[in-house]
Amino acid sequence: MARFNHKKRRGLVKPPVVKNQPTVDQITGQKIPKSFVFSRGRLPGPVKQLELDLRKLMLPHTALKLKEKKRNKLKDFLNVAGPMGVTHFLMLSYPKSIPHLRVARTPQGPTLTFEVQEYSLAADIARSQSRPSFPKELCDNSPLIVLSGFGGGDQHLKLTTIMFQNIFPAIDINTVKLSTCRRIVLLNYNAETKLIDFRHYSIRLQPVGVSRRIRKFVQKHEIPDLRNLMDVSEFVTRAGYGSESEADEEIATVDLASDIGRVNRASNKSAVRLQEIGPRMTLHLVKIEEGLCSGNVIFTESGKEVENAHPETQEE
Repeated sequence: MARFNHKKRRGLVKPPVVKNQPTVDQITGQKIPKSFVFSRGRLPGPVKQLELDLRKLMLPHTALKLKEKKRNKLKDFLNVAGPMGVTHFLMLSYPKSIPHLRVARTPQGPTLTFEVQEYSLAADIARSQSRPSFPKELCDNSPLIVLSGFGGGDQHLKLTTIMFQNIFPAIDINTVKLSTCRRIVLLNYNAETKLIDFRHYSIRLQPVGVSRRIRKFVQKHEIPDLRNLMDVSEFVTRAGYGSESEADEEIATVDLASDIGRVNRASNKSAVRLQEIGPRMTLHLVKIEEGLCSGNVIFTESGKEVENAHPETQEE
């Protein structure tokens, strides 16, 4: 009679189904960074949702449906990451009831460990807005990255700058298409509190001097309701819709180099509007390790740094 082996096989990370994506930018010639966002240990419900929000933020060059199991080890993720060209890991954990975020370069580090002191989920931010908007096509392109306050010259700030600059694809300002710039990730460092404000916004352009009613008509091809109007001109000049275009004059305006959509024309000024889409985090850098979650400690929360470590050699 046949004998069965009842020993459990060690669970491996299931490789996500990845669409045909280029590994090298055809314009800049640089390698496109890709990421895995996963957890280490058990996470409470809200922090688990934060993990999903971070995956959406890192789109399109991340594994949105990465399958992970409790018994997976870090080398399991590394074994899958290599063939897929994954360059960075974002790992969430929950030690001592405080969320931690580790951002690491694969396969050899460095690793930055942040304490997540405060956070708001994307759903929380949407509920606080009168008109939340998150169209599906918003994540078709990677976000822009803007770093503020990291020019203090300290080594740990340089490492943080390099890490976040390389976690998203680089852009060529001479060839980038404005229509692909739909999101922005802002990191602001406060030298007094030593905290980093992490924000995620969508970018919208609105033509200056054009009412909301006209924009909706042009963008969505909606048939206007003219039953209660004496003349078609009332549709354009009706009170309550011209005031918004006047407010546009007080905010940042740009002259477009090319047409974007049906209403933003290169010949007219457009107002730049940012809408927060989340997630939102307040980060505190507590440790930097030379390797991938291991190796010599380059920086600690107490401020001790290793002088011989050169940040420019940590990233390509």
